[in-house]
Amino acid sequence: MARSGFEVQKVTVEALFLREIRTRFGKFRLGYLWAILEPSAHLLILLGIFGYIMHRTMPDISFPVFLLNGLIPFFIFSSISKRSVGAIEANQGLFNYRPVKPIDTIIARALLETLIYVAVYILLMLIVRMAGEYFEITNFLQLVATWSLLIIFSCSIGLIFMVVGKTFPEMQKVLPILLKPLYFISCIMFPLHSIPKQYWSYLLWNPLVHVVELSREAVMPGYISEGVSLNYLAMFTLITLFIGLALYRTREEAMLTS
Repeated sequence: MARSGFEVQKVTVEALFLREIRTRFGKFRLGYLWAILEPSAHLLILLGIFGYIMHRTMPDISFPVFLLNGLIPFFIFSSISKRSVGAIEANQGLFNYRPVKPIDTIIARALLETLIYVAVYILLMLIVRMAGEYFEITNFLQLVATWSLLIIFSCSIGLIFMVVGKTFPEMQKVLPILLKPLYFISCIMFPLHSIPKQYWSYLLWNPLVHVVELSREAVMPGYISEGVSLNYLAMFTLITLFIGLALYRTREEAMLTS
C-alpha cells in the first residue's frame, strides 16, 4: 500500500532531523548535551551582566525572568530564520532523492532549534527559581500559542529569504544584518511601557514585540503590557507564511535544479 504524501514527508523530516543532530553535535565530546549547554552558557552570561545592571532600574520585577522571556524568544527567531536560509546548501546532495524537498530541511532545522531552546528555557527558568526569583505561569495557553506563532513566523521569514536568496544570493547576507537592529527594538532589554506612548505605534508594528511582551505576561503575575495582541501576531504570521509558501511554490523546481 502506497504511503500518503504526509507520511512520506513525516519520515523524511525525521531522517533530516536525526542527520542534523549528528552533524551539529555528534563530533563533540559531550555529545548532544552540548546542544543545551552552549546556549545556556551564553544566556547565563547575559543574565549575569544585564541582571546586575538592570535590577537597580527595575526593582519591582524579577529581571532574570523578564530578560529570559525576551532573550529566548528572540534567539528562537534568530536561530530558526538564519538556519532556514542556509538549509538548501547544507543538504544539496540529498535533493537527488525525490522525497526530499527544500521545505523539509527547514522543518527539520526548526524542530531542532525549537527543542533546544525549549529545553534551555525550562532549565534556566528552574535555575532562576532556585536562585530565589519568583515567577508563576498564569496563562500557559497564551505562552504556548505565542511561541507556536513565533516558530511559524520564524520559518516563514527563513523560507522567504531562502527562496529569494537562490535568485539573488546577496539577500542571504541581508537577514543577519537586519537581526542586529531588530535586537534593540524588540523590547528585549526594556518593557514596552518604559517607552513614551507616542512611539508605541512604531514599535508595535514589530511582531517580536508582541511575542516578547505576551510571553512575559504569561509568566509574570501583575505584568500587563498594553497594546500587544495575540490576534495581531497571528495575522502577521499567517500573512508571512502565505507569502513564503507562495514564493516557494513558484520556485521549488528551480531551486531543486539549480
